[in-house]
Amino acid sequence: MEDAYARSVSEVLDFFEVDPSRGLSDSQVARHARLFGRNGVPLRTSFWKLVLKQFDDLLVKILIAAALVSFVLALVNGETGLAAFLEPSVILMILAANAAVGVITETNAEKALEELRAYQADVATVLRNGCFSILPATELVPGDIVEVSVGCKVPADLRMVEMLSDQLRVDQAILTGESCSVEKELVCTVTTNAVYQDKTNILFSGTVVVSGRARAVVVGVGANTAMGSIRDSMLQTGDEATPLKKKLDEFGTFLAKVIAGICVLVWVVNIGHFRDPAHGGFLQGAIHYFKIAVALAVAAIPEGLPAVVTTCLALGTKRMARLNAIVRTLPSVETLGCTTVICSDKTGTLTTNMMSVSKICVVHSVHHGATLAEYSVSGTTYAPEGFIFDKSGMKLEFPAQHPCLLQIAMCSALCNESVLQYNPDKGDYEKIGESTEVALRVLAEKVGLPGFDSMPSALNVLSKHERASYCNHYWENQFKKVSVLEFSRDRKMMSVLYSRKNMEVMFSKGAPESIISRCTSILCNDDGSTVPLTTDIQAELEARLHSFAGKETLRCLALALKRMPLGQQTISLDDEKDLTFIGMVGMLDPPREEVKNAMLSCMSAGIRVIVVTGDNKSTAESLCRKIGAFDHLVDFAGHSYTASEFEELSPLQQTIALQRMALFTRVEPSHKRMLVEALQHQNEVVAMTGDGVNDAPALKKADIGIAMGSGTAVAKSASDMVLADDNFASIVAAVAEGRAIYNNTKQFIRYMISSNIGEVVCIFVAAVLGIPDTLAPVQLLWVNLVTDGLPATAIGFNKQDSDVMRAKPRKVGEAVVTGWLFFRYLVIGAYVGLATVAGFIWWFVYADSGPKLPYSELMNFDTCSKRETTYPCSVFDDRHPSTVSMTVLVVVEMFNALNNLSENQSLLIIPPWSNLWLVASIILTMLLHILILYVHPLSVLFSVTPLSWAEWTVVLYLSFPVIIIDEVLKFFSRNSCGMRFKLRLRRAELLPKREIRDK
Repeated sequence: MEDAYARSVSEVLDFFEVDPSRGLSDSQVARHARLFGRNGVPLRTSFWKLVLKQFDDLLVKILIAAALVSFVLALVNGETGLAAFLEPSVILMILAANAAVGVITETNAEKALEELRAYQADVATVLRNGCFSILPATELVPGDIVEVSVGCKVPADLRMVEMLSDQLRVDQAILTGESCSVEKELVCTVTTNAVYQDKTNILFSGTVVVSGRARAVVVGVGANTAMGSIRDSMLQTGDEATPLKKKLDEFGTFLAKVIAGICVLVWVVNIGHFRDPAHGGFLQGAIHYFKIAVALAVAAIPEGLPAVVTTCLALGTKRMARLNAIVRTLPSVETLGCTTVICSDKTGTLTTNMMSVSKICVVHSVHHGATLAEYSVSGTTYAPEGFIFDKSGMKLEFPAQHPCLLQIAMCSALCNESVLQYNPDKGDYEKIGESTEVALRVLAEKVGLPGFDSMPSALNVLSKHERASYCNHYWENQFKKVSVLEFSRDRKMMSVLYSRKNMEVMFSKGAPESIISRCTSILCNDDGSTVPLTTDIQAELEARLHSFAGKETLRCLALALKRMPLGQQTISLDDEKDLTFIGMVGMLDPPREEVKNAMLSCMSAGIRVIVVTGDNKSTAESLCRKIGAFDHLVDFAGHSYTASEFEELSPLQQTIALQRMALFTRVEPSHKRMLVEALQHQNEVVAMTGDGVNDAPALKKADIGIAMGSGTAVAKSASDMVLADDNFASIVAAVAEGRAIYNNTKQFIRYMISSNIGEVVCIFVAAVLGIPDTLAPVQLLWVNLVTDGLPATAIGFNKQDSDVMRAKPRKVGEAVVTGWLFFRYLVIGAYVGLATVAGFIWWFVYADSGPKLPYSELMNFDTCSKRETTYPCSVFDDRHPSTVSMTVLVVVEMFNALNNLSENQSLLIIPPWSNLWLVASIILTMLLHILILYVHPLSVLFSVTPLSWAEWTVVLYLSFPVIIIDEVLKFFSRNSCGMRFKLRLRRAELLPKREIRDK
């Protein structure tokens, strides 16, 4: 029943055909279960579906195909043992490792759904067949009559039918983000487009009753509850591909086309050689050149790229953890770098989510006309730390010496049902009870105690556990509680009778209009005298109340006391008159002190901040003014919208509103998710912050969801990143780190691309020239995984640019490799490939240790057995030439790694030792290469042999020029030539679309 909130109690009961005095019968329960379902939960995704999902990727499919083809060709050629299985086994192990990481990530994401169950009630008190019984909450059906009381977790969505106490208040912060509990009532809601906050007659599943007792009828179960809609929203939200993932997917598609084209081209070019005698027949020749084509595919595919990207992002997460940003999903590290909009939850993110007294108003004196005194209070958390300042900004050294402040502290401590305590496990102060009452307890601690010259600073010597409520306990020990008159909705106040040393005093607190109307006298702060309350003084107090509650949007409470007859043991409603007004306090959920600078830093980095909250519009606008980060807005007209106002706009108006929006109020979970989707449709990269269950769908939908460390487990599980210190300012540091990581990621991707281009050129040139295979497939695999992988990972440690947070966010469609850069790395790759082939030819033609063959003999190697030669044909099986080629390839790529310390800066400006990790990785890579050259079992496995010093000298001569070539290219990049070339050279596969690039 979706509109139960808009119907009367009798209409709802008639709809479900239920008698509120007897509940449902067994037959009705069975019928309603068939019609509406029970209060169950959905099943989890199959484990095997998660596993299969990890292989649904183009590059992965190409690698699987390469592994299978390699294995089949090995069997066709009669290869057995390790040689046949090595290459496919290594590829499959890489894929298995990546799949394992993916499954773990997906499983973690599903934990958000599991965490939701913690907010569901286990049992419910249900009326059936005229009797109350306690049943599992999962057995509830729509129409059941349920009774709830203080401390109960609401088991389903319920419509109130009967109030069993003066009032019922519910804490529904997990659903709406409201910092205060909500009073519930029986009357139907007439609001158009009502949101959760407007449905004051509905008790929502998972919320907690904080005061009162009532009966209600079940109107929604399972997926049809407010909590169920959150669960469904999370299930429907697929994981969005990050910008880097999209670019890598595009690159994979492009690479697949290039690989397929080159492999077919190499095979077709050599059709004329299929019948060469060396192959033993046409079919064997076709298989031979097919093996070369497969080797080319292995060379073109950067097998180590997924592992290197994962490793670099993982290293970034460690650095971000030191900044209190705990990354839950690796791709989110990179996504931060291009974030353009942060949708920030207000309560608990921009604010402390702790009600705090910020203003105090008392009557100072009436001797020369009524004068009011106003005090401000520092401290924005539940910690009893802060000071009281007068209107001129001077700190009060001894607040308890002021009569009104002393009485306010006493009333705050005694007319109070809450508890303030220190939790050593969390290292923080926490509340039990209403936030407003805890704020009064904290105020009593800040005022301190009278009669001590060093008060309140002397309290600092106490342990945190003792300090939490030291002053409150002092007053509770001085007075004896006699009677309590609970808060009620019609009176809007509560009173407590205390006795102390032959004196009876009643303390009262409540809504200012209720308290002031019952006062006949006031306490003066200058001398402690009590004088009659005149209409002039009352008018001044009401004017100050309107200022507090209106302009400053403070939640106000008034405090009063009354001397009672000696020996009185009870108090009644008639006693709540002729009160003495003590003072008025204004409290709010204050903004975090560091938020302003953090938001300004975001704006300077080109990141727009939109504040999203369930609070009303005026309260939220007041908070934004207090933050100070929106001072550039003359007013909020055109920048502030409620959810209802936004939905009433036309599509075109909504588009314009989204581009200017700074504040979005009166929202519920579906609105937050809608906002994220709308921004994403405008090509924005959206980060959403939040801490409640209500934030979970939007956190999951956003490009990067950022949960607060003190938030709910659901929010954390649905997020990509958790701020351990709940500090919005940590986002700025995380964004800077994310941008740096992306820059480094681009560098090692370019490095690996240029290396693979070199390998492709090497094999292609060798095939075209008709010389023997320069590199075996297993050698290419070693280069791709080890000698490429280690330096590529170390490039991730390149230092962060100094102006990283002064640059605008990169465009979503920005290519990882642009046209000019692709040309640069084609040049580098071409040199790498040619140098590798040159090393191979050098050994045969010029090396003193080689056969010194004429070049024509090398090109006709396949007919050697059919001709008379001056050299044995076995020379073409020598492992020296391929070892020289492989070593040239390794060493030239080590020099190329140094080129990638910076995209455009010379090595003379950024020397190799600026990244010692890269230097160490190059040294380790060379040691590993020497290991496979000079250790016998490894040298046999990789078909290599030890090199002489002369051969090493030639390797260095052939390798070093790559530094000079890239320095020349960098010089052009730093000048306009490179830019002009970039504009001329456009490739659809590598450059972003015009509409995205020009955005």
